[in-house]
Amino acid sequence: MATIRSGRFAPSPSGDLHLGSLRTALLAWLFARSTNRYFVLRVEDLDRVRPGAEQRQLDDLEAIGLDWDGEVVRQSERKSLYTAAVDRLRAAGLTYECFCTRREIREAPTAPHGAPGAYPGTCRHLTATERARRRAERPAAIRLRSEAMEFTVHDILHGVYAGSVDDVVLVRNDGVFAYNLAVVVDDADQCVDQVVRGDDLLDSAPRQAYLASLLGLPAFTYVHVPLAVNAAGQRLAKRDGAVTLADLAEGGVRPGDVVARIARSLGMRGRTSAELLDEFEPDRLPTRPWVVSA
Repeated sequence: MATIRSGRFAPSPSGDLHLGSLRTALLAWLFARSTNRYFVLRVEDLDRVRPGAEQRQLDDLEAIGLDWDGEVVRQSERKSLYTAAVDRLRAAGLTYECFCTRREIREAPTAPHGAPGAYPGTCRHLTATERARRRAERPAAIRLRSEAMEFTVHDILHGVYAGSVDDVVLVRNDGVFAYNLAVVVDDADQCVDQVVRGDDLLDSAPRQAYLASLLGLPAFTYVHVPLAVNAAGQRLAKRDGAVTLADLAEGGVRPGDVVARIARSLGMRGRTSAELLDEFEPDRLPTRPWVVSA
């Protein structure tokens, strides 16, 4: 039996997709289809959800010519998989309870891992008595007991990338499964071996790949693509004007025009997803951000 290989797009239904998100979705589709992979969609709805956003996102993806294989997967329906993964790590002695607030972490001395923002390990060595006392004060988050300080991944656009690994949160103290855990479990379960996403997530890849290795999951191939930014170099957002399909449609811009605009930002000439697939050459993709002008 042939091994199933997939690429994916996994938006959070917190609002409409903007030009940058549509561009990343198109690139994820192009990478998957050009390498004979399946292309799957996953809605990452464990946290931020705006009513109606999911359907508008799916409609927008179809409007720019993207199709996908199988049913749309929703993280909110997959909690048993995340629970099983945490249980496996706990059984291996690779988790611990953490009672720190964000302020305590921010004000703590530099983490032993040395990376800015890395968890300093405050709760890593608490005694049973100390844990019981803290448990009475506030609910605990569950953290990974990392056994590494650095992990290396390979990225199609960035090459070999080594990044810090720390004791990431697996389950928040409100019981919500954390992104770093869910995304790793989901990708493996959906046979995703090619992860295409914005390069603002590049520094997350080492810790996610490390977590996957602890769970005995297959390695991923990463493609972190440049973001769309405004004139000030900031990540594109709704505040930057007509950047969603709905906003652009009000000005008479059709989905085909949007595809053509995205294509030009990638150095391509096509106006449909099929045309872009015919001319897609990953080696020619730009590596600098796309500055979106009004």
